Amino acid sequence: MRQSSGARNEAAGKAAATAPKQRSAEQETADGETGARDGAEEAGSGAISGPAAPPAGDRPRGGRPRRRIGRILRWTALGLAVLILGVAAAGWFYYQHLNDNIKKNKLNLGDKQLDRSAANADGQRPLNILLLGSDSRGSKENQDLGGARDDADRPPLADVQMLVHVSADRSNMSVISVPRDTRVTIPKCTDPDTGKVYKETNRQIINTSLVNGGPGCTVATWEELTGIPVDHFMMIDFSGVVNMADAVGGVPVCVDANVRDEKSGLQLPKGSHTIKGKQALQWLRTRHGFEDGSDIGRTHAQHMYMNAMVRQLKSGTKLSDPGQLTDLAEAATKALTVDKDLGSVKALYSLADDIKRVPSNRITMTTMPWATDPQDPDAHVIPKPGDADKLFSLVRNDIALDGKDKKKDDKAGVPTVPATRKADIAVTVFNGTGTAVEPPATGRGSDIAALLVKQGFTKAIADSTPRAQADTTITYPRATQRADALAVAKALGLPESAVRHSPEVRQITLVVGGDWRTGTTYPKAADDDAATTPEPGASASASASASASAKPGEGRKDGDNKAPESSDPLNGADTSACMKVNPANRY
Repeated sequence: MRQSSGARNEAAGKAAATAPKQRSAEQETADGETGARDGAEEAGSGAISGPAAPPAGDRPRGGRPRRRIGRILRWTALGLAVLILGVAAAGWFYYQHLNDNIKKNKLNLGDKQLDRSAANADGQRPLNILLLGSDSRGSKENQDLGGARDDADRPPLADVQMLVHVSADRSNMSVISVPRDTRVTIPKCTDPDTGKVYKETNRQIINTSLVNGGPGCTVATWEELTGIPVDHFMMIDFSGVVNMADAVGGVPVCVDANVRDEKSGLQLPKGSHTIKGKQALQWLRTRHGFEDGSDIGRTHAQHMYMNAMVRQLKSGTKLSDPGQLTDLAEAATKALTVDKDLGSVKALYSLADDIKRVPSNRITMTTMPWATDPQDPDAHVIPKPGDADKLFSLVRNDIALDGKDKKKDDKAGVPTVPATRKADIAVTVFNGTGTAVEPPATGRGSDIAALLVKQGFTKAIADSTPRAQADTTITYPRATQRADALAVAKALGLPESAVRHSPEVRQITLVVGGDWRTGTTYPKAADDDAATTPEPGASASASASASASAKPGEGRKDGDNKAPESSDPLNGADTSACMKVNPANRY
């Protein structure tokens, strides 16, 4: 006969009294299921059979509430696991969403590109990133911000161009702006989407290089102009500037008088201001309102803005709120066009982390030293011979523009090792004289190798593997080989600054750069005072070649390690800087 609930409870109570204290997991589970059924039956019965339940505080530890708590914890753990998986999935999809926001293009559209900067003794490489500001009117938002709707179908120009150099040890950062009206040699470029080939020209200003297939042609132009290998580029348009300024909560700037520029729309009273949105774009585009109304003043205003934004980001004040961080991530990724190697959130984060490590007081903003263009002195400029090359050379050699680099002592902690006999020093010589616009000078590797053999370095050999770099360098793999490398440099008349320690090479390696295309005597450093402005009628390409690709070694002196004053250096920690307003644009 079927037992009543009360009979079953009494039987269970007797069994519990006689059961051993140690019980198996299977029994606990069975009891849990029985308890659940009993509870359901009791809840559905009007009259409860069996003894009344004891007060909560008097219940046995192994009773029904403990089992119920166990069930709750198990389900809670399962729910949390599902929630975590859901969040992880959402995070992954959001990460992919941010990656998809980023537009990507080929890094270099020229026929040649420079070899990457060599690693230092610790295996660290400097980073060179070209920042471009596009004046595209291709979207309604950009048309509303930039006006000129008639230009909607015009290919964009790169009106803002800055090269950011982060030192190999991440101790300092240098920035070089080139005014958009600088006439340069734009090398042959091929559009990767259409296959159209744009011929080399020396009649255009640098901002038009973007038209010749995209930002990769501007990269090729910078490498030809400066001799500095470019690792990445980042391009932003009007709406991107506005969104980024809003995302960081505004950027502090200063003007020394009331300013009104009808061309850009900027209007500010004298003093300090935090600008954002459209006003930030007006600041960056203002030309007539600052200094003498030329593009040079605009680069100085851009430096002030960029310094202030870096300080904002480094302070972290806008990065603690998740909503603001999300806004910044959205704004940054939607605003950017980058090279393919930089086209992910992970790569951008790694780059930002490198920049964040640089102290603000070791950031130096500069403008390329310039001279009026003999072909169009009222509108265009060209690189200033001597000073421009000095600036480019410092960056090529990873020397801080603030002059505060600590003296590098490759011999520190290394036993003094006398130079090996010349006949026992193995040297590999490469021809690195090819540039973006010039083919390699024929036979330079074998010519210099033969010169070394003649001077007693009988193990010197030439390697025909193509190389391309501006400066002639000697690299050695082990610290104990420094004396040997210096002996090679002395034999060739190279300065000590050309000798570098890098674990990337297997033996002493000489690369004959674009600064030594002819002859067997290394060009001596030119006296800066002897540098003169080109004669009227001289082409910009000739000036650029003289200051960079053809003779980048000139002006390269040991111990002359600071940006020239003609580059208008601005320290990243300088919060007192204030833009001078053009008297014609005061109100």
